[in-house]
Amino acid sequence: MPAYMIVTATISDREAFLSGYGAKAAALVERFGGQYLMRAPGAQLLEGGFGDGGSVVISQWPSREAALAFWNSPEYGEARTLRQGVADCQVLLIEAPAIAS
Repeated sequence: MPAYMIVTATISDREAFLSGYGAKAAALVERFGGQYLMRAPGAQLLEGGFGDGGSVVISQWPSREAALAFWNSPEYGEARTLRQGVADCQVLLIEAPAIAS
């Protein structure tokens, strides 16, 4: 069953975020079998405490295990340190079957 990682982020320095963390994380997502479905800066907050102008990223993984292998890898642990001080992130992992149409 596919898994989806949903990241919401408030980014204080977008250039530093993209050139450091963003570049390294993107290469690792691909290497661990994930693919980006959406990368959207400038989200409009309709309810809750996320914050206007935040970013949303959704990636798809072959399974929960594949997503967790990425998340728990030493390589991603190193990449994650690159966003410290430039982004406040929340990360969700869900498993979901395809919706029949």
